[in-house]
Amino acid sequence: MESENRKVILSGIQPSGILTIGHLAGALKNWVDLQTQFQSYYMIADLHSITARQVPAELRQRTMETAALFLAAGIDPDKSVLFIQSHVPQHSQLAWVLNTFTGFGELGRMTQFKDKSERHPENINAGLFTYPVLMASDILLYQADLVPVGEDQKQHLELTRNLAQRFNFNYSDTFKIPEPYIPKIGSRIMSLQNPNVKMSKSDENVNSCIFLNDTNEVIINKIKRSVTDSDAEVRFDEENKSGISNLMTLYHLATGVSFEDIEKLFVGKGYGDFKLAVGNVVADWILPVREKFNEIMKDKNRLKEVLEYGAIQAQKVAYKTLDKVYKKVGFVRF
Repeated sequence: MESENRKVILSGIQPSGILTIGHLAGALKNWVDLQTQFQSYYMIADLHSITARQVPAELRQRTMETAALFLAAGIDPDKSVLFIQSHVPQHSQLAWVLNTFTGFGELGRMTQFKDKSERHPENINAGLFTYPVLMASDILLYQADLVPVGEDQKQHLELTRNLAQRFNFNYSDTFKIPEPYIPKIGSRIMSLQNPNVKMSKSDENVNSCIFLNDTNEVIINKIKRSVTDSDAEVRFDEENKSGISNLMTLYHLATGVSFEDIEKLFVGKGYGDFKLAVGNVVADWILPVREKFNEIMKDKNRLKEVLEYGAIQAQKVAYKTLDKVYKKVGFVRF
């Protein structure tokens, strides 16, 4: 991997389900572009995923599938460090130190904790509460300059910045203060069945999501069944026509055609024609990713080698940061 002195980015995705078109549009597509400009660290965030109960065999399978989808989407292990979070123990070690710098009230104000607690009242665990501190350690370990995050993670990144500044103030400059990277279009792909909420791989309704391993037929049928309004005009209006606007976003991402030109293309045409067109272009867009994914999953040994190499590279950088932190807080180092 290239070792030139470039700014650093870090991001990750939990292996709690097969990745969706939202991950491709809002994360992976941008990561591929960013890896040519920045020193990139991309992780499968398996430590984060166990804040919800997982079936062990399924978690292992999803972890490998997520890594394969990263590669299939264009993440290049010669340009980026690709690794599994739990393979780098410094993440958990730094998180413990940062826990002692984090206020109980700060974590209690995290909207994701509130939302997940309401949705899963049977499993409100301490890991779910301190999740943002582990996320902060993920970022700060690699001295990240830039963190590609969705709107729903901005609050966590702000906590990361606060913790870095707090630690630096107490002990001298140790951490870089990271900045967010949020793409303007495609960062939020909405549910096909409820276009007022973000598409989620954990949604119980499989028709609400387009998964990256869905066949062309499945993709087209899901888009045909997507929820829209009673009007028949293809027009971008997120407030009043959220379903159609979501489909227009998918069409734009798959083809590069502007929203204005999409409206012109479908003047006088009904939603049936529009949905079929969206289904076809989206299926064509995902096809090479799915084919590459299937190819990678057939060679598990090669995938294992890539992840082992990535973990070694990540540990080298993570150890340097953790060693500085341990010295500054007063731990004995030999």
